[in-house]
Amino acid sequence: MADKRDYYEVLGLHKGASEDEIKKAFRKKAMQYHPDKNPDDKKAEEAFKEVNEAYGILSDAEKKERYDRFGHAGVDPNSGFGAGGAGGFGGVEFDFGDIGDIFGSFFGGGMGGGSARRRTMPRKGQNLQVSLHITFSEAAFGTTKKVKLKKMAECTSCGGTGAKDGTAKSACRACGGSGQVHTQQNTPFGAFSSVNTCSACHGTGEVIDTPCPDCGGSGRVRTESTIPVEIPAGIDDGMAITIRGEGEPGTNGGPPGDLYVIISVAKHKLFTRKGDDLWLEIPITFDQAALGTTIIVPTLNEKVKYKVPPGTQPDTVFRLKGKGMKHLRGNRHGHLFVKVKLEVPTKLNADQKKALKEMAEKVGSEAYSRRKSFADAVKDLFS
Repeated sequence: MADKRDYYEVLGLHKGASEDEIKKAFRKKAMQYHPDKNPDDKKAEEAFKEVNEAYGILSDAEKKERYDRFGHAGVDPNSGFGAGGAGGFGGVEFDFGDIGDIFGSFFGGGMGGGSARRRTMPRKGQNLQVSLHITFSEAAFGTTKKVKLKKMAECTSCGGTGAKDGTAKSACRACGGSGQVHTQQNTPFGAFSSVNTCSACHGTGEVIDTPCPDCGGSGRVRTESTIPVEIPAGIDDGMAITIRGEGEPGTNGGPPGDLYVIISVAKHKLFTRKGDDLWLEIPITFDQAALGTTIIVPTLNEKVKYKVPPGTQPDTVFRLKGKGMKHLRGNRHGHLFVKVKLEVPTKLNADQKKALKEMAEKVGSEAYSRRKSFADAVKDLFS
């Protein structure tokens, strides 16, 4: 008895703790040392048994009263107090009552049964993802594309049961169809009973005696299919289209997963996209900028004329309303922003150079207001 730890100390409690405090402490400790959370951990296994033993005594009012008065001797069946079979001694199993609900939230069920329930409950199939490359024009106006998809599908030969046509699954003989097996282990502290997932049927409670030759008993086969994908007008690079139910099939009657189509949009030779707006650079000559001109502006679906006013400066931006990309959700469109880029002539011959010099002399520096302002500022800086 000298080697046994105090039961209150085991649960982290003070002597005289209330029923609710004892139950709360047990839940915390049992979850901490539960075998499902500490596989192959001998120390955790021993701690779990110690916690169960302590709770078996302190949760029983009569045993707790004897323990509080006489310590471990009060609940020792060999001490003469008449407490045979108390709290895990003498081969008596602990009754966890509603404590199994606590394990349900962590392990899917109480004290070992959760694994079996998790294996038999309906589960949604795995989601799939594919990439789809489209042109800039297809993104602007929308289109229908097709993607090839390799995925698992329900075996048509067995209807997804995994059993050969004309046969059926049978109840597992190892667990009697429950999906669980009960084992009892004798220890120096008494006999402990545990519930584990049946290894023969993996917790399903059923076995396949004659597997389907087409799927090998899995109920699934790998298939290749072609799926149409509706591309909405206005979709942007990196966006995803979700197609419900085109993922992997579910298990145990669960729904299939979804297919995510990730869109990759090719760059355009002329347009740059910023949200729903488009940007375009158009080169113009010096005389066009100075005298004004009418330029042809390409849009997504037509050419439009735009009047450039005289004296237009380099990098001036004009806006063409509603000539951008269609908004993905709605009928409105973005705008087209046109930036004029002044192109300076190169590779001039002698006559061209002479003509430009004559023009510069005739125009004079007074026509260049910004240049004059800059020169004046420099003059003031060093005056």
